[in-house]
Amino acid sequence: MNDAFWREGFGPLLQDTVGVDYGDAIALEGALQSKRHAALVLEPVQAEAGIRVPSKQYLQKAQELCLKTGTLFVIDEVQTGMFRTGTFLASHQFELRPDIVILAKALSGGLMPVSAVLMTDKIYHAVYSSLRRAIVHTSTFSENSLSMRAGLASLDVPGIATTRPAGNGTRRNIRAKLRNELAPFEMVKEVRGMGLLSGIEFVAPRKLSLRMPFEAFHRIHPAMFGQILVMRMFREKNILTQICGNNFMVLKAAPPLVVKEEQLDEFVAAIRSVVELAHTSAAFWSEALGLARRAANV
Repeated sequence: MNDAFWREGFGPLLQDTVGVDYGDAIALEGALQSKRHAALVLEPVQAEAGIRVPSKQYLQKAQELCLKTGTLFVIDEVQTGMFRTGTFLASHQFELRPDIVILAKALSGGLMPVSAVLMTDKIYHAVYSSLRRAIVHTSTFSENSLSMRAGLASLDVPGIATTRPAGNGTRRNIRAKLRNELAPFEMVKEVRGMGLLSGIEFVAPRKLSLRMPFEAFHRIHPAMFGQILVMRMFREKNILTQICGNNFMVLKAAPPLVVKEEQLDEFVAAIRSVVELAHTSAAFWSEALGLARRAANV
C-alpha cells in the first residue's frame, strides 16, 4: 500500500520497497530494470482502489518484465479469486502464469478466516526443501482445523472446478443493467468491473443545489456521501453494500456467486431508487446532515 494514510503508524516497514502507479508499464519497467527487486506484487483487478480493471496488455507486460529481470510475479487474488470474476483466478482471463498467488476471503465461502499461498514447484522446493524446513514458519493457529475444513468444503462444491457459478449471461448483464438504469443521473460517472465484481463510481454534482450539500459532506469526511448510500441500501432495501476502502467515491457490488437473476434485478432497482433520491429529494441530504453532525461529535 503506497498511500501514506495506510502506512502511517505501522513503520518501520520492509526496506527497499517501491510503489509504482498501477497501469503504468513505463514506470514499472524503469523500477524493475535494476534487477534488484525480489518480487512484483499486484492485483489483477484493483478492488479497494475502486474496481480498477487494467488492460490485458499491461498485465502481460508486467509478466514479461518479471521474466526478463528475474523478478517473482506475485498476484494478489484475495478479492478476485475463487471465480469472483468468472474464472477460478482473474489471472486466467489475462492469460497470466504467476509465480505466486495469494487467496483468501471466498476460499472458505466467507464463513471462516482462511488464506492460502499457491506457488510453483520451483519456489516451493527452494523454501520447503526438507521436513525440517517444512515447519520453519509454523504457528499455533495457522493450520486452524476448522478453517482448513471450510476451505476444503468450498473447493469441494459440486461443479465448482468445472463450471462458472452464476452463468456468463448473468455476469455480463449486471453492469449493462446498471449502466442503463443509472445513465440519467449526473453524479454517476461510470460502472465497471469483471464477473460479479462491479464498482459504481460517483462524482461531485454540477447542479448547484446538489453540489453545495455534497461539498459540505465531503469536507466533513470524503466517505460521507458513500456511507449514506450504504446506509440507505441496507436500511431501506435490505441490501448490504460497501464503499471501496481506498476510493470512497466507488460503491462496490460483489453479490454471492449463487445469486439469481431476479436478485440482481432487485439490486439494480434498489440502487437506482437510492441514487434517484439523492438527485431529487432534500430528505436525502437533510438526513445525511444529521449523520454528519453526529460523526463530527465522535
